[in-house]
Amino acid sequence: MTNRKFLVIGAVLAALAGAALVLLYARGADARAESRYETVQVLRAIAPIEPGESIASAAQSGKLSLSGVQSDQVLPNSLNSIDTLGKQVALVKIYPGEQIVTDKFGGIEDVDVPTALPIPKGQLAISVNLTDTARVAGFVNPGSQVAVFVNSTDDDGKPQTRLLLDRVTVIGVGSTTPTTTTVTDETGQQTTEALPRTLMTLALDQKDAERVLFASTNGELAFGLLTPDSTVAPAKGVSADSLF
Repeated sequence: MTNRKFLVIGAVLAALAGAALVLLYARGADARAESRYETVQVLRAIAPIEPGESIASAAQSGKLSLSGVQSDQVLPNSLNSIDTLGKQVALVKIYPGEQIVTDKFGGIEDVDVPTALPIPKGQLAISVNLTDTARVAGFVNPGSQVAVFVNSTDDDGKPQTRLLLDRVTVIGVGSTTPTTTTVTDETGQQTTEALPRTLMTLALDQKDAERVLFASTNGELAFGLLTPDSTVAPAKGVSADSLF
C-alpha cells in the first residue's frame, strides 16, 4: 500500500515537471518568434547607385529610403543614416533593394570602374583611322588578329611598303565617318570622292603603340587580316626598286 502511494506521488510530480517544461518551451518559442519578426529601420537603395556617386548625391536624388528589416536579416555595418559616411562615394554599383552598408563606400580614389575595352594586362589601347580598303573591306572586327603594314618613304624619299607589326589584336571598332580625297590623273583633271574611314582600336605595349602612332602620322597604315595559320614575318618590304 505504501509503495503504491509513492508511485502515485511520483507520477504526479513527473506530470507537474513535464507541464512546467512545456510551459517554459512555449514561452521561449514565443520570445523567439517575437524576436524574429521584430523590425529594424535600415537605409535601402530604391534606385541604382553608380560607382563614384556620392552618398549625399544619392540621397538628394531620392535613391535612398528608410524601411523596416527583420532583425535577423539586418546586415553587419548597415546604416539608418548617411551622417557617418560624410562625402564618401559608392565603390561598387548598388542595386535597388540593397541595404546601405559602410563596406561599399569610401574615397573616390578607391573606386574600381571597369573599362569598357578588354585591354590585356600590361598593354594599352590606341585608335587609328583607316579607310575601308585599309581595314580589309570591313571584315576586321573586335577580336580579330591583324598584321599592320605602313606605306611611307625610305631614306631616299622613295615610296615603300613594309610590315610594321606581325600580329596585333583589334579590341574595338568605332564609328565610320566620310572623308574626301582628290586624285589628279595624267591629263591634270581632278576627281574628288568621299571615302569612309573607321576608327580601329588596338591593344599594344608602349613601344609598339609609339611605332603605330608615328607611322600613322608620317605614313598610311593598312591591316592584313590573319588566321591562326597565317605566316607573317619581318622583311625588307617592297619599293619601286624591288617591286618587279
